[in-house]
Amino acid sequence: MSTVEDPTPTPVAVTAAAPARPPGRDERFADSGKALNVFSHGFLVLWAVMIVLPLVWIVLGAFKTSTEIGGSAWAWPTNWNLGAFGRAWENGVGGFLVHTLIVLVFSVTLTMLFGSMAAYVLARYEFPGNRLIYFFFVAGAMFPVYLALVPLFFMLKNLGMLNTYQGLILVYVAYSMPFTVFFMHSFFRTLPTALHEAAMIDGCSHTRAFFQIMLPIAKPGLLSVGIFNVLGQWNQYILPLTLMQKQSGTDADHSVLTQGLVNLMVQSGYKNDMPALFAGMTIAMLPVLVVYLSFQRQVQAGLTAGTLK
Repeated sequence: MSTVEDPTPTPVAVTAAAPARPPGRDERFADSGKALNVFSHGFLVLWAVMIVLPLVWIVLGAFKTSTEIGGSAWAWPTNWNLGAFGRAWENGVGGFLVHTLIVLVFSVTLTMLFGSMAAYVLARYEFPGNRLIYFFFVAGAMFPVYLALVPLFFMLKNLGMLNTYQGLILVYVAYSMPFTVFFMHSFFRTLPTALHEAAMIDGCSHTRAFFQIMLPIAKPGLLSVGIFNVLGQWNQYILPLTLMQKQSGTDADHSVLTQGLVNLMVQSGYKNDMPALFAGMTIAMLPVLVVYLSFQRQVQAGLTAGTLK
């Protein structure tokens, strides 16, 4: 028996396309985060170039001749020699460097000692006037040093400390104390109190507990603020210029490195010896670069630890 096929086509089910789902909140945040990362990394690269290029230009200039410096700023030296460093050293850079190191060894040490002691007491002990003294230190960080130049000059003159190491050291300590106390106060508040309490129960004195227990724990913070103090005092110019003036009738000259570089710039301008000036600037940069690169991780760890509790 034959079958008859139905000529009517079978309808095919048509599925409507799902509408496009708008991007979710997480996807929008991811896109904005990528854009922010690109912007931040680009800004950091630009900032690094702006800092590194002048340093490279100065170092290259120390190995050039005056004619090469005037001809092309970024050309490589044709003859790499250390003659400019010898001339810079003979023009007094060596003595200025020694003077700066003498001042910084004592000023940074005293700043870290007195600043950490004051910050520890203000952070760990409650007594009347605690917050007032702390805000007094913080207010000192906002006081421009330019306003105190004239009183400082006459104060040191009356004390007979003009153009002396001890006078500049005391001023550096007072100038750096506010930031040191402010930074270490926040750091000491993040340290655990269990070790200090255990030491006191065992009969440890407050002085011994500070120097043998709490201060070693605060080593990252001490390194961080110490690097900032070294950089700030190493690059200080206005205070030495005012307080380290050579007195009439004396041959002693205790000028520090920043003053020496200015004197070297004047001498190099008259002698047309720009390579010596670049060599002196290179000598001034090397110690702080070595110190910062050597303790870079410790500085970052101290800054991070000071913000976490």
